[in-house]
Amino acid sequence: MVRRGRLFPQYQWSAEKIAQWKAERAALYQHCQLIFERVQPKLIETHYNWFMAIDPDSGDYFIDQDKEVATQMARQKYPSAIPVLFKINETGVCGTI
Repeated sequence: MVRRGRLFPQYQWSAEKIAQWKAERAALYQHCQLIFERVQPKLIETHYNWFMAIDPDSGDYFIDQDKEVATQMARQKYPSAIPVLFKINETGVCGTI
């Protein structure tokens, strides 16, 4: 019987690299959270429960009723960036736990 392992064993991240990646993602989210909190009061009245994809580098945001469309709009303008997704409501949370 052949033992199955990782799909790509050549890609092994150290604990330091994982911690660095998590810290970078947290900083990215915090930056986008500030942008969301700045524009959310204006948009909540007209676009309640729509989705907002924010480009962290430029601060541009894209809104649509469909989260896939909002994400596509962000990726078309900024193909190398990873947009952060929020829902335009009181919490900004997109899903449920």
